[in-house]
Amino acid sequence: MLADRKQSRHIEVPAHALVIPDDAAALARGEYLYRSRGCAECHGANGAGRVFAEGGGGLKLAAPNISPGAGSVVARYRAEDWERALRHGVKPDGRPLLVMPSEDHNRLTDADLGAIVAHVRRLPPAAGGAAVLDMPLPMRVLYGFGPIPDAASLIDHRLAPAQPVPEAISIEHGSCVANMCIGCHGQQLAGGRIASGPPDWPPAARLRPGEGNAMDCYPDADLMLRMFRSGRSAGGAALQAMPFETLREISETDVRALHLYLKSLR
Repeated sequence: MLADRKQSRHIEVPAHALVIPDDAAALARGEYLYRSRGCAECHGANGAGRVFAEGGGGLKLAAPNISPGAGSVVARYRAEDWERALRHGVKPDGRPLLVMPSEDHNRLTDADLGAIVAHVRRLPPAAGGAAVLDMPLPMRVLYGFGPIPDAASLIDHRLAPAQPVPEAISIEHGSCVANMCIGCHGQQLAGGRIASGPPDWPPAARLRPGEGNAMDCYPDADLMLRMFRSGRSAGGAALQAMPFETLREISETDVRALHLYLKSLR
C-alpha cells in the first residue's frame, strides 16, 4: 500500500550535536515548554502517553510512553535521536514519525530543545507503551497520496537551528512563539484544513491579514490572553480542536508577544 511505502521511506537528516543541560534553570525551562508547547497534550503530564484522538471508522491515535518507565520508546535515545525526532520528525532509523508535530518544534533553539529533553529524562518513571496509530482506510489513502502529510515532509531539514532572542513582549520573541501554531494554522498561518488532523476536524482559523482573519476579533492582547486561559472565543463560544490543556499554560509574556507578532503581519 502506498501509505506503507511512504511510512517506510528513509529521510536523511544532517547530524547535529545537541547538549542536554542539567542545571536548575534549564530544567525549569524544559518543564514550562513541555507543559505549554503541546507535549503534555499528547504524551500526558507524566510522559506515559495517552489517547488524543478517537472517532468513527476505527480512528484511534495515542502517543507513546516517553517517560523513563517500563515500555518507554525513548529508553535508548541519544541526544542526536532526540534532536532528529523533535526537530525533524524522523525516527532514529531514518523513517518518518507519524502524527508528531515536529514542524512546530523545528525552530526551537538548541537551548530550548535540550531543556525539553532534560525535563523528560527527569520525569518519574511511568508505565506505558508504543504509539497507537489506527487510522481508517480513507485517512491512510490520503496519507499515501499526500493530502495528509507527515511532519518530515513539511520541514526544510537543511535549515540551521534558530538563534535565541530575548524573552520579552516583542515582535521577535512573538515570531518564535508563533512557530507552535504552524502544525494546525499552516506555514503562513493562513488557516484552513488541518493537514495532519482527521478529516472531520474543523478548519483552523486564519491568523494573518485577509478575509476571515480571526485576529480581527482580538484587537488587544487581553482578549487573546482570556481566550488562551478559558478556551472560549472573544464572543464566548467554546473553541474546537485547539489544545487548551497546554495553551492555558503559556505565560502572559509569550501570549502578549504572540499577539504583537500576529498583529504585525502584513
